[in-house]
This record gives sequence, structure tokens and C-alpha cells, in this order.
Amino acid sequence: MSEGSISQAEIDALLSGVDTGGLGASGSTKSDPRIDLDIPTLTKFAEGLKDKLAANLGTMTGVEITAGTPTVEETGRDQLLAKIPETVVAVMLDFYTGLSGDHLFIIAPEFAQKLVSLINKEDNAALDEMALSIISEAISNHSGAEITALSAGGKLPGLATNPPEAVNQPKAMVRMPQNAFALFTYSVTIDGTSYNMWEAVSSAVADGMARALGGGSQPQAQTTPATQPQSAPQMQMGGMSPQMQMGGMMGGMAPQQMGGMMGGMMPQQMGVNMNGMQMVTPPNVQSLQFPNLQMGGGTAEHGNIGLIMDVFMEMTVELGRTRKTIKEILGMGEGTIIELDKLAGEPVDILVNHKPIAKGEVVVIDENFGVRVTEILPAIEHVTSQM
Repeated sequence: MSEGSISQAEIDALLSGVDTGGLGASGSTKSDPRIDLDIPTLTKFAEGLKDKLAANLGTMTGVEITAGTPTVEETGRDQLLAKIPETVVAVMLDFYTGLSGDHLFIIAPEFAQKLVSLINKEDNAALDEMALSIISEAISNHSGAEITALSAGGKLPGLATNPPEAVNQPKAMVRMPQNAFALFTYSVTIDGTSYNMWEAVSSAVADGMARALGGGSQPQAQTTPATQPQSAPQMQMGGMSPQMQMGGMMGGMAPQQMGGMMGGMMPQQMGVNMNGMQMVTPPNVQSLQFPNLQMGGGTAEHGNIGLIMDVFMEMTVELGRTRKTIKEILGMGEGTIIELDKLAGEPVDILVNHKPIAKGEVVVIDENFGVRVTEILPAIEHVTSQM
């Protein structure tokens, strides 16, 4: 930082939460060792997912969506900022098991608003907290499809991401990889309008993805002789045969001494073949490693949510409750007023399969009653209500 002023690079770094202590004199960040990404392998992987992306979005919106041929490139933060609009909707789903590193999706607010409007069946939907949760679910479906493809055949067992975190903010404030990374660009068409979805993956994660798909920047590490189980040394000294060597070693020992040393040992324990006095390799015994059982590993199942999207669930709105004796109930007639445990103007409860999930306010739509959702209950309250 120059005295009395701050460079544009340092301003961008501060806005995105980057420590400027890592900035050099030119304002660029210190980069990790460069990884030459396997772009062809990653591109083929993206092409295999484009139809699933269109299908998942089509299931959620109820309209036909087509996806174009995706592209993959190695780029940097400045280049990505030049591609995207000034304000964006970003969803962070960093990998933490199987692979570890930055992973985020970026779409334009117009694209996000279009998806939310179609899903909620309303025009010009606002990009509020509820809308961001819908975008998070749509992105999670695509991320789940990626995880399923990468984990197929046990290539990356246990692969999972953190729960999605969506934001709607200026692009300079979006946290993204600072060094070179892989950028996937998907193009989808809805109602004749084309929209882009960018996926940024850190170079280490992208290289791990390519390796799992049979590619990668470098060949897989080969096991060196030093890491292989060492075979027992052959008893050869100065050209002597095994029989001569054993005889020379034991020739000066009394039978009692030999019996004391070898009496309690089986030939297998001695590591020798008694017929030819030749050393044999002991069995290679390894401990069994069990995977850690961690919360959040269910992200890989998001890709299958489309299988249950058309399942009907009972949704009810509860105005209030009260308790009455049998005598009071039998005494009810036309005109009886029942006082509920709700105050006038207090939100009503919205339940799905008799479990509260939200609160809302009563509205009138034409000649029908309706409920506008005003609050989504936290997940912990859903769990508590079922206990």
C-alpha cells in the first residue's frame, strides 16, 4: 500500500475479504504452485451434465428448458469479474470431504428472478431470503448430479460439499478463488431467452475432479520400491549358498542353544522355507480404515430429489386452537363464539403433514382465502416438532 493511498487491487481485495498482507508491490496476490488443468477432461464432464441441468430446472419450474454446449477454461478472478454483471446471485458450496477447496456458482439477478417467478408461479418475484433459498435448492440439485458422477465406481468415495449459502450482492464482494481456477460456463434457454450460469472451482479441486475422471495434470503417483512391502532379505554372503550360510551361522552353536532359540518358533515365524532354507515374504497385513461419519454428507443425494418432486403432501393452515370440555362442546349451537389461543392479527401456522414449517398472514384472492408466507421456521423447529 502506497503512503496515503490505496490501489484498486487492494480495494477489491478488501471488499472480497482478502488479507492485503498477501499483496505484492504490484497489487497481485501470491499464487500457489501452478497446476496445468486437464481442460478436455473437465469439458467432457460438463457436457455429460448439461442435459441433467436442463431436466432438473425444468422439473422445478414446470417449463421446457434447453441447455447449450458448456465451456471450461482456466481463468482468474479479474477475468471472471469482467464477464459477470455488476450485481450477481452467488451460491457457495465448498468441498470439504473427498476434495477440499472453493466451489461456487454465479448467475445474473435476471436469471434468478426468472427461476423464482416460474417456481412460485408469480410475476417479477422479489429476490428476498425465500427466493435465495429456492436458488440454493436449484444449484444443489446440479451440484448433487456432479457429486454422483464423480463418486461413481468409488472414484471419490464420501465426496460432499458444505450446505449452500446464497447471496445477492455486488460482484466485488463475492468470495471467489484468488489464484487461477477452472471456470465452467453453462448456457440455458427459457422462453426464448438465454441465460448463463458460471461455476468456479479452485485449481486443486478441478485437478482432483479430472483425476477421478481418468485425466489430470500429472500421472498418478507410482508406488516406489521404498514404499512397497520389503521382501525378506536373501541370505547370500560373498556368493555362499543358503545352505552354507545357515551352516556357517549355526555351526558353532551347541544343539541346546539352537533348541532354545528355535524350539518355540514355527518355520512360518522364522520367515524361512525349511526345504531350501530360503527366506519368504511375510504377509502384508494392513489395518482397515473406516470413513468418518460426518454431518452434511447427504449433499450427494440432492441429485435424486427430482424423483419425488410430484409426490403430493397435505398442507394445512391453522388459525388457532382451544380446549373445551365435553359439556361445553355438547352445548354448542348456531351462533356460538369459540375463542382461540391466537391474538387478532397474529400470524397463522402453516403445516405440511401436520408438521409446522412456516407462518403467514391471511389474504383474499378473488373470492377465495389464501395465506401469504411471512416466515420460514428454522430447521431445528421442524425436528423439535417431530420429537
